[in-house]
Amino acid sequence: MTDLSRRSWLKGAGLLSSLAVIGGITPIHTLSAEEIRKFNPRPLDAIARLNSNENPYGPSEKVRQSIIDHFDIACRYPFSYSNELVEKIAAKEGVTKDHIVLAGGSTEALKVVGLMYGINGGEIIAAQPTFLSMMSYATLWGGSVNWVPVDKNMMHDLDEMEKRISSKTKLIYLCNPNNPTSTLLPADRVSDFCNTVSDKVTIFSDEAYYDFIEDKNYPSMISFVKKGKNVIVSRTFSKVYGLAGLRIGYLIAKPEIASKLRQNIVAFTNILAIEAAKKALDDQEFYDFSLSKTIQAKKMILEGLDDLNLEYAPSNANFVFFKSGRDISVLEKQMLDKGIMVGRPFPPFNDWCRISTGRLEEIDRFNDTLKKVLG
Repeated sequence: MTDLSRRSWLKGAGLLSSLAVIGGITPIHTLSAEEIRKFNPRPLDAIARLNSNENPYGPSEKVRQSIIDHFDIACRYPFSYSNELVEKIAAKEGVTKDHIVLAGGSTEALKVVGLMYGINGGEIIAAQPTFLSMMSYATLWGGSVNWVPVDKNMMHDLDEMEKRISSKTKLIYLCNPNNPTSTLLPADRVSDFCNTVSDKVTIFSDEAYYDFIEDKNYPSMISFVKKGKNVIVSRTFSKVYGLAGLRIGYLIAKPEIASKLRQNIVAFTNILAIEAAKKALDDQEFYDFSLSKTIQAKKMILEGLDDLNLEYAPSNANFVFFKSGRDISVLEKQMLDKGIMVGRPFPPFNDWCRISTGRLEEIDRFNDTLKKVLG
């Protein structure tokens, strides 16, 4: 994206100024007492943790109250209490309950899939770089990974992935939007790919960041699950719902696949996470607030990067991947020394950096610090 197009986009989006009002007046980023009560922003600590793609808000007031209300049944095993949540998720996704698999976070679900499809020499085709949990776990159980470098636009090279399919290929992993690049595949291209390739091999669509896609018409690959295709989709309550610490996520797959996955889940979730997730699905006010703050923070990051004339990938998530021109192992330490934690190395893009959207005050600190470090 050119400087001109970036600046035009930011202007058209109506970016809010990140500057505080001069003269001792409350900074414009300060939340009201009501917002603090409802949306529970994390404390502004000495170290701003902008390295893990966490939501800086939540759990919401309604979710926190639900957790408190259900402490008395925390002595129970969670299995018999999960049915209502499964029903709510199934209704939300437009499938029947036997399509849904609950897990202790989507990372746990990814690991289970990695084990099932990678065990005893099974091959998984995946982009490089991408989120690694599935592939790392698969290799522990004898699986192999066929890495396909992202293309010049930092997107999955779907043509090359299809070419790599062989008799030992068991699964293709798509992280869309991709982590760490934040890029989103063209809707028609990824749909065509899933429709065609799923007849040859199972496709896993990791949609952890799906809620942050601003194109409201962008399709989820759940549509192919509904058609009975060999497609598995993962979703999480960690990101937009702000429940990362409670560990709850889910998979959507056709019943035959879902049944096998359910039998292999090792780390199930817990009572309090189940109740939190149920309430989170009903809390539209927090959901909307969370998305709006993510958009604001992302715009602030992009404006800061534009001021420094730094290249970045178009972001469709709650983080931005930008080219600092400095080895990430060096930049990571320099930023931490000044109180900002940024993303880890993502080879081969060693002079690129991933920065998560945080509270707006934290993004102000990031922009100021990056200018000083690179200046």
